[in-house]
Amino acid sequence: MGVEENRNAGQNGVFGSDSSEFQLGSKNKYKRMKSEVTEEEEEEEDGSFTKENRGTKKYVFACAIFASLNSVLLGYDVGVMSGAILFIQEDLKITVVQQELLVGILSIISLFGSLAGGKTSDAIGRKWTIAFAAFIFQTGAAVMALAPSYEVLMIGRLFAGIGIGFGVMIAPVYIAEISPSVARGSLTSFPEIFINLGILLGYISNYAFSGLPVHISWRVMLGVGIIPSVFLGFALFVIPESPRWLVMQNRIEEARIVLTKTNESEKEVEERLAEIQLAAAGMANAENNEAKAIWREILNPSPPVRRMLITGCGIQCFQQITGIDATVYYSPTIFKNAGIKGNTQLLAATVIVGVTKTVFILVAIFLIDKVGRKPLLYVSTIGMTTCLLGLSLALAFLGNGKLGIGLAILAVCGNVAFFSVGIGPVCWVLSSEIFPLRLRAQASALGAVGSRVSSGVITMSFLSVSRAITVAGTFFVFSVISALSVVFVHTCVPETKGKSLEEIEMIFHHEGEWQGSEVEMGDAQRLMQKE
Repeated sequence: MGVEENRNAGQNGVFGSDSSEFQLGSKNKYKRMKSEVTEEEEEEEDGSFTKENRGTKKYVFACAIFASLNSVLLGYDVGVMSGAILFIQEDLKITVVQQELLVGILSIISLFGSLAGGKTSDAIGRKWTIAFAAFIFQTGAAVMALAPSYEVLMIGRLFAGIGIGFGVMIAPVYIAEISPSVARGSLTSFPEIFINLGILLGYISNYAFSGLPVHISWRVMLGVGIIPSVFLGFALFVIPESPRWLVMQNRIEEARIVLTKTNESEKEVEERLAEIQLAAAGMANAENNEAKAIWREILNPSPPVRRMLITGCGIQCFQQITGIDATVYYSPTIFKNAGIKGNTQLLAATVIVGVTKTVFILVAIFLIDKVGRKPLLYVSTIGMTTCLLGLSLALAFLGNGKLGIGLAILAVCGNVAFFSVGIGPVCWVLSSEIFPLRLRAQASALGAVGSRVSSGVITMSFLSVSRAITVAGTFFVFSVISALSVVFVHTCVPETKGKSLEEIEMIFHHEGEWQGSEVEMGDAQRLMQKE
């Protein structure tokens, strides 16, 4: 840009205060950054850099999109089950407890996929673990769509859960390992974006197929979830293996080739490769007992690893125990409690929630590498606390009236919006970037397990708890938990924006840097003013 402006100025005979430095001629010279460079050389260098830069960004962007397709499966399942359960209950005559089990079992079962995902990704690579996850989910979706009974439906649900467990664990790890530091936050939040897109598609599917006969509608809704797996098959021909995994396998040249495609300059490639090799060097002497040593270090952690686990697993649990999956899975129940009548009207209201969730996750991707992780977490957790409290009050005192319905929809949309702009995507970004290379796969899997268990407990108990203390009382409890998440963010989450994965690791070696924050509440307030 600067080159082109100077060239235009030269053509018009207009220069600034330093015009004496320019000499007119076929090869004009000017001083820039205290060195002399010919204009033609500068243009050539700038042109080639811009093309290389754009090509690199497009390639990394494409890899992040393809790696995130598994997340569409998770999101679609969450969204579609919220509506499909209405028709499953009517068709198969299942009880409230069976409904809770059907909805919540996926989160519990997915923890087995997440636990196995770390070891599997270290054995066969990040890329093929993504493919394996899609295949398992596809099998489960097909079984569910063809299920003649509740028991067979549960078997399909088990397969889907294992596939989702693999998928939610590996996608952020893969993207973090191929992404340059400057864009890692935005790119690693792609899985959360695609989860939200999947939820929206699930809601739309519910609404679109709600007019079909009861025994067909829910089967079509669940069967459509197979489609994203087809696109993932094509993606395997595009995405490379993780360079960090290749280094761990001593395939240095292959890692260098991948880094050449994902970084903007040869110097940056060599720097990144050196960092990865240095981080992987400590693993060389422990190859024989690697798995045992890694789990021993996680289960009996040193102070730095303990801090990493508190941050990574803690933020994963808070993401779920604030009730987001209950809000998404049971939004028709919430709106029915607020006073909306009829399945079609209920499902139409959920589409509004899905659109809101998707729009605000797109806002997050533009902010996460500009303002940092911590300001977004502050805004998110404080906003969610307010909306959850508002929803509780609306359901308790304004139910069944137009005002109550309007405030309930507004509060639910506000809750998912604040979730999507902060703790939703930032949670996955943090859990994929704070752990050292030797622990990253297993520790990320452990964090995903915490997330899935928390989600399962919430979704498998929501209907029963709501019957005991009312839906309004349940959301009041969620608002209290959300308030505690604000305190957790303030005390236990460091800022990681703009740091390499190796630099982030060093933050946790010093307790003062871990608990001391580069970003305080004032930054979050300024962000709110900008928004």
